[in-house]
Formats: sequence, structure tokens, C-alpha cells
Amino acid sequence: MKTKIVLAISGSSGSVYAKRIIQSLVEMNDVITSVVMTDNAVINWELENGKWDESQIPFDLYDNKDFTAPFASGSAEYEAMIICPCSMGMLGRIANGISNDLMTRAADVMLKEGRKLVLIPRETPLNLIHLRNMVKLTEAGAIICPAIPSFYSQPKSIDDVIRTVTDRALKVIGLDAGGFRWGE
Repeated sequence: MKTKIVLAISGSSGSVYAKRIIQSLVEMNDVITSVVMTDNAVINWELENGKWDESQIPFDLYDNKDFTAPFASGSAEYEAMIICPCSMGMLGRIANGISNDLMTRAADVMLKEGRKLVLIPRETPLNLIHLRNMVKLTEAGAIICPAIPSFYSQPKSIDDVIRTVTDRALKVIGLDAGGFRWGE
């Protein structure tokens, strides 16, 4: 049986991470992926990755206002959701139960169903509100996986650095994208 996941791309810097996750998911034949993006995510995509073109997303792409998307309901049995990058505004709305669009609704579904919700914030520095919202989400069952790369693998390119974050996030939801493993 194929794993069903949602990749949500919100409007903060870090869409290079989302692009890398997409590239990794394309290589996985046993994963059904659905994608949702905010309007600001498209703006950041163009700043970081060049011209936006929906054909760059080889998965079902849903409008962030489309509450009829399958992953808006727990009965669709999506197993995990990654929000990458996750803006602090998005993180705050999810932490406080505000489900005013598809992305926040899907995150709420993941939490209420006890499924994996991984948030990849890229903000720095963090203020006390950000930290408290992260604690609140962690207590609710989410996993905060900040876009903080590691360097012990001695990455040789920007893509190698990006993969230290994205491979880890995919591993957290049970998908193996390869990459460096300590001690191997």
C-alpha cells in the first residue's frame, strides 16, 4: 500500500527546501503526494527558485482555499504532512487552532487524528511568541524540524546542505531519501 502525504508550502523564505523535498518525493514510487501552497509561497518560490510554473509540481496541487481536498478530512487517511517552509504566521495559526484555509485545516486534521505533522520553520531569530507556539504544537503532537543544516557530513554543494534538512524531515515521517548517516 502506498503512503499518502501532504506537502504544504507556506510563504516564508526556504522554498529551496520544499523544491528539494519535491525532487526526493518524485524518486519514491510508493508515495502519493498532494501539494498545497499559499499565495506568498509562490512569491518566495520565484525569488529563490526562478519563475513559478505549476508543471514544476508533478503531484496533485490544491488551491489553499479548497476545503474539498481529500486531506481536509481524516477519513482520507493521509499519514503525514510536512509544512516546508513554515512561516511563523502559519505556525501560530496552527498552534492556536485557527483553521481558516486548507493548509491550517489539514494540519488540524493531522493533529486531531494523531498523525505526523512536521513543521520546518526557517525564521531567525525567534521571539518568545514563536517559541511558545512551538512548545504548544509539540505538546499537541507536532514535530518541529527547523531548517538548521548539519555540517558533519561535509556537504560539497548548496544542495548537499539543503538535503541535511530535507532528508531528516522525510525520515521523521518514515520515508528514506538516503543521505548521510552518522557512523555509516
